[in-house]
Amino acid sequence: MIKGRSYNGIMTDQQWAELEARLSRSAFRSRFHLSDKDKAYVLSKGLDTIEIHAREFISKRLAPAEIANDGRQTPMRGHPVFIAQHATACCCRGCLEKWHHIAKGRELTADEQEYVVSVVMRWICKESTSSP
Repeated sequence: MIKGRSYNGIMTDQQWAELEARLSRSAFRSRFHLSDKDKAYVLSKGLDTIEIHAREFISKRLAPAEIANDGRQTPMRGHPVFIAQHATACCCRGCLEKWHHIAKGRELTADEQEYVVSVVMRWICKESTSSP
């Protein structure tokens, strides 16, 4: 069990529920889940470390105004954050624009980066505590 962390910060519970409902209607988004190996990784590293990874990935791979390989910069596996990014449509600037209404073509603000990290971490927390 992962303890002591809530990622409600940027989004309200109502906003999360609405986003989660929209994502669940997407066959592509709803197919993503953390494997037992991913859950063990989250548990072994702890949420603080996973959040540091999320912040690094978002700032380097998603925040810049122009991304050379936008739409392909987030791997489909290899780290729980990558899986969460696909599950929550935070994987590329096109998905951020379509699903979260964050415009492409400009650098993400600090608040937008915080929003993305909170969405990703909220999904990871939920997945980490769920049964397969």
